[in-house]
Amino acid sequence: MAKRTPKEPQGNWHWRGEAGRLVIEAPTGTPLSDLSGDWSLDALEKMVEGLSRGRLGKALSAGEGGPVRCGLRLSNGRDIHFVGAFVTDSEARGMLLAGETFPEIDPSDMRPGPDLMPVYQPIISLRDGRVVGFEALARWDGMETNAPPSRYEDQALASNMLIRSAETLANLREGAKRDDLFMHVNLTARELIKSTLPALIEALMNGYKLPERALRMELTEQAALRDEQNALAAAMALKAVGAGLVLDDFGTGHSSFAWLADLPFDSLKIDHGLTSRLGQQRNDTILSTITLLASRLGMSSTAEGVEAREDASRLRALGFDYAQGYAFARPMDAEKALAFLKA
Repeated sequence: MAKRTPKEPQGNWHWRGEAGRLVIEAPTGTPLSDLSGDWSLDALEKMVEGLSRGRLGKALSAGEGGPVRCGLRLSNGRDIHFVGAFVTDSEARGMLLAGETFPEIDPSDMRPGPDLMPVYQPIISLRDGRVVGFEALARWDGMETNAPPSRYEDQALASNMLIRSAETLANLREGAKRDDLFMHVNLTARELIKSTLPALIEALMNGYKLPERALRMELTEQAALRDEQNALAAAMALKAVGAGLVLDDFGTGHSSFAWLADLPFDSLKIDHGLTSRLGQQRNDTILSTITLLASRLGMSSTAEGVEAREDASRLRALGFDYAQGYAFARPMDAEKALAFLKA
């Protein structure tokens, strides 16, 4: 039987390579709280069992964009795991997890709730009009497709959505013979910092043979700011296991630019509040500036809530890569999504 892993965050870490310092934050009273502090690697290794020494230093020498995965055994016999990724050539962030190597997923964690029936809204390329991906939206069996979820606790929703979405994405890629499709899944603040989430995503990607960034997690800064340090660490852990990162509702929060500086997002989704004002000079200037910024940072940009088909050419002229909304398609079940791809 797989060992159960604590689902609450065990801590976060921040490596500052230029200073050679590793800052660890672990909640007081937790099994890893004695690791909290500002460490040199030499000082930290005095708490590590001999066979584990040197591993962390090697893992932290990866460089910009590289993942960090390192399991250590402390001298007191406790096993810990560092998982995260580099933000720059010398700076990395991630989660600190308790347990042997990387947390294992119990088979019961791989089964979604029986009445969860997600729908999928196509994401369209503005370059050629093709479907490039879908956003998974939670719906419940027996309810109208426009009805929002009203069951399941916030804590369980994203895990259930991930399981359904990974299976659907694999089926769509195979059925449509499209190995370039991706799937967006929204994460709540509580789900983002669950210590088992990186392991679940990695298990799903391996199980369904999905490439890196095929599963893309949509994060909103409003949710993440409830626990900013742990949210940053958790997002980097998702990056380390191959998930894509999408900053959702860009343009509605007060610290979006700080998030762009802190995290290597793959994509921006621009809120309907801005895209609905197409044609207004000041608004269009803002939109074109945002898409230019995204492009220079190596990110794609998606316009949300597009309701008029004729807006597609204007959005493309403003620099958008993708669009999503009723102008192109309403959310649909998995069977209709496959038919839509083949049409």
